Amino acid sequence: MMLERFLGSGAAAGALDDTAFMQAMLDFEGALAGAQAAVGAIPRAAGEAIAHACDAARFDATTIAAEGARAGSLAMPLVKALTAEVARTDAQAAMFVHWGATSQDVLDTALVLVSRRVLALVDDDVGALVETLIDLARVQQGVPVLGRTLMQPAQVVSLDFKLAGWIAPLVRGRARLREAGARALQLQLGGAVGTGAALGEHADAIAFAMAQALQLRLPDAAWHTQRDEMATLAGALGVLVGSLGKIAQDIALMAQGEVGELVEGASGGSSTMPHKRNPVGAMVALAAAHRAPQRVAAILGAMPQAHERGLGDWQAELAEFCGLLASAAGAAAAVRRAAEGLQVDAARMRRNIDALQGLVFAEALSMRLASTIGKAAAHHRVEAWSRRAVEQGRHLRDVASSAIVDDEALRDRIPASDVVALFDAEAAAQHASRLARLRLKDLARQSALQEDSAPWAAWLPGDDGDDIEEDA
Repeated sequence: MMLERFLGSGAAAGALDDTAFMQAMLDFEGALAGAQAAVGAIPRAAGEAIAHACDAARFDATTIAAEGARAGSLAMPLVKALTAEVARTDAQAAMFVHWGATSQDVLDTALVLVSRRVLALVDDDVGALVETLIDLARVQQGVPVLGRTLMQPAQVVSLDFKLAGWIAPLVRGRARLREAGARALQLQLGGAVGTGAALGEHADAIAFAMAQALQLRLPDAAWHTQRDEMATLAGALGVLVGSLGKIAQDIALMAQGEVGELVEGASGGSSTMPHKRNPVGAMVALAAAHRAPQRVAAILGAMPQAHERGLGDWQAELAEFCGLLASAAGAAAAVRRAAEGLQVDAARMRRNIDALQGLVFAEALSMRLASTIGKAAAHHRVEAWSRRAVEQGRHLRDVASSAIVDDEALRDRIPASDVVALFDAEAAAQHASRLARLRLKDLARQSALQEDSAPWAAWLPGDDGDDIEEDA
C-alpha cells in the first residue's frame, strides 16, 4: 500500500511484501519435506522434488491471497498450488506435500522468518543510530542548551547530556529486542492439535532437522495458542518505537523556526512554501509512535485464544504483527537518516538561553540565598525578583545584584562575584556534561559489545532506498 511505504522502510517493505511472505511459507514446506526425507518419513526423491518446487517465482501471490480469503487460510491455496506444481514433474512426490503439518504451522513459521529479516534491519539501524549520536555527543560536548520541562524553559543543560538521554533507551531497547527475539523466533510444528501425531515416530527428528535447516530455535512444544513469546516481542518493538518517537519529538520541537536549534540534514520541502525545511525523519517516527501502541494492544488482545487452535485471534495477530514490524523498521530507518545529517546551531542555542533574561538560573540563585536566609525566604525573594525582571525587561542577575546590595542582611554575606557566577551558562552546562560523559562512556561500551554480537546480521536484505523529500 502506498501510504504504508510512505511511512516505512523500503528494505522492510521488501521483507514483508506478498512475495516475501509467500516465500517464507514455501521455505517452511521445503524444510518440512527435506527433514522428512532425511529421516525416512517420505521418499528422498519426493523431498527433493518438493524442495525444488518451493520457489515463490512459480506462484502468483495475488491469486493465493484471493483464494486464501475464501478458504480462511493463506496456507491452504498455497499448499494446493504447490501440490499441483510438484505433480507436474512427479505425481508420486505430490502426495507428500505438507505431510503431517497444519496451516498454522506454515503461517506462524513464515511470520517468524519474515520477522527475523525485519528485526535484522531494525537492529542494524538502531546500532548505527546509537553510534551516530555518540559521535555527535563527543563533538558537541559541553555545548549549553536549554533544558525544558512541561514544554517550558527550565534550566541550562548540555547538548551531550540531552543526547545521552536519547541514546540510553536505544541501547536498552536493542538489548530487549534481541532477548525477546531470541525466544520468539522459533519453529512452529504441531499438526492439527499441537501433538505432531500425524508426523508419527519421526516427529521429534523432523522438528529438529527443520529447525536446523531454517536456523530457528526448536521449542519444547507447539505454541499454537500460547502467544506469550510473540506478544513479548511485540511489546519490545512497541517500546523501541516509543523511544524513537521521543527522539523524533525532541528533534521536531528543536527544529521549529522559532527555536532553530537543530535541523535535519535531509529535510523535506513543501509543495507550496519554498522556505520550509520539514523534519521528515521525525515525522515518520512520530507517525509510527502513534500507530504502534494500537498494534501492540491488538496483539495482546488476541492472546486469550480458545483451546488448541484459535479462531480469528491468531489470524488478527499475523496482520497486526506485520504492521508493527513495518512501523518499527520505518521509524528506526527514519531517525537514523535524521541523525546522520543533523545540523546543530550552538549559537542559536546560546541566544535562546540569553533571551530569557537569566530566569533559567533562578533555582541556582535561590539555592545560594537559601544557604544564608533559609529555603522558604530565599524562594520568596527570588520569585519576587523574577517577576520584577519580567516586568522591567531586565536581566535577573542585575535585579538580584541590586537587591542584594540594597539589603544590609545580604550585601556582606553574598559577594557580587557569587551572583555573577550563578548566571554562567557554560558552567551550568559543564555540570550536566560531566554526568553525560560518564554515562556515554558506559553506553559506548555497551553499544560496542552489541555490534560485536549482532544476532541477525546474516538476514539483512538489500535496501532499495526510500527517502521522503517533500510534504504535500
